[in-house]
Amino acid sequence: MDQAELRITDSPPASRYEAAIGGTLVGVVEYRRLGGRLVLVHTEVMAEFGGRGIGAALARHILDEARAAGTRVTVKCPFIRAWLERHPDYQAITTPDAGPGGQG
Repeated sequence: MDQAELRITDSPPASRYEAAIGGTLVGVVEYRRLGGRLVLVHTEVMAEFGGRGIGAALARHILDEARAAGTRVTVKCPFIRAWLERHPDYQAITTPDAGPGGQG
């Protein structure tokens, strides 16, 4: 996939980041905002777009944006947790899991 054609945007009304190619929604990361913290809950890439690095692009975009804004991130999503294990340079902005639903 040409990363230049992938567009990632934050959609606060839907509480999710959206990845699109040519106007077609190809993946999302659902989140909650708790105070000044971002809780990443679930990542989904549409089946026909799987294996193209869209989930990784979403994770990197969100975490880069959070780091630039000074936002702490709690990761409940198993996909992003696994991605973070391979990218420990983001550990400085992550916080421990806050409990069920990110409410703790």
